[in-house]
Amino acid sequence: MTRRHIVDESRMRILRWPALAGVGALVAGILMSTPFALAHPLAPALLEFVEEGDGLWRVRWKTSIVRAPGAREEPILPPDCVLGEAVEERGESSVTIRFEMRCRGGLIGERVGVAGLETVGVDALVRMSFLDGRILQRVVRAAEPEIVVPAQPSRWAVFYDYARLGVDHILGGPDHLLFVFGLVLLTQTLTALLATITAFTIGHSITLALAALDWIQVPQGPVEVAIAASIFVLAVELARPEERRDGFGRRPWWMAFCFGLLHGLGFAGALREAGLPSGEIPLALFSFNLGLESGQIAFVLVVVAFGLLVRRLPRPLPAWARAVPVYLIGSLAAFWFFQRLAMLFV
Repeated sequence: MTRRHIVDESRMRILRWPALAGVGALVAGILMSTPFALAHPLAPALLEFVEEGDGLWRVRWKTSIVRAPGAREEPILPPDCVLGEAVEERGESSVTIRFEMRCRGGLIGERVGVAGLETVGVDALVRMSFLDGRILQRVVRAAEPEIVVPAQPSRWAVFYDYARLGVDHILGGPDHLLFVFGLVLLTQTLTALLATITAFTIGHSITLALAALDWIQVPQGPVEVAIAASIFVLAVELARPEERRDGFGRRPWWMAFCFGLLHGLGFAGALREAGLPSGEIPLALFSFNLGLESGQIAFVLVVVAFGLLVRRLPRPLPAWARAVPVYLIGSLAAFWFFQRLAMLFV
């Protein structure tokens, strides 16, 4: 056996072990940190203020129609403002409450935000449109539920908020992580893994930008169904013996790129809910995508780290255990597919 073959086999073991070891951590994370049946992070709440002049503001309070158990998020408004009658609208995936608010001194220097985010498990967006055309958009979270309205938002705040939103979205989305997990299983060398993850990044970055900028418009419901189908197709490919895999299986970067285009449309759904701040669209789009990539790389590194730990176990795992991750991926993907398909007709 040549030295090259020894190196390749060593790399192959490095990539297969982490996939098997990481499945336990992944499943535990899905069951413990997110609502399992949702298979996707809840959309962030939105608190929007639009200035009308003479101290009058139109307020829109939007939350996901899918509620986490015990969720009690509420808008934080200036105490001296007078609120008008509220009107509730129920959409396909959200509940929106609209009302008017009159604040004699304006909102500069006032505190606004969302209380109760610790009961929801997601962040919220505060968006303000001023008469002079300025747009303020900030992300609030359980640790920092409110902001003081500044006279002018900083570019650093835009970068930080959207990067954090991207990290939260990828790490809070078990379907996207499960697809990345399957790509790790599909690759056999470190070189193939790098090429595959890079191809996935390029693919979803393209459609994320196009959809976020409204250059293409695709209904979110069918996209989520197709994402679940892509994970199932990946599981079917993984279940085949290596010698029987087709072009996708032998060139996993092609599968990663093609399905990455699809997953980018899913990422764009969260960014579309958040909106892009006027005047800082390129920065917000770049930082959101950077957050996605940071979370994705962190996940892959954790999986590889688990693999290195498992290789040190005194006893190898049984041969049948290698099939567990594949059938888990396929089972979850099938469940999500039929669940999301049913939701299209509800």
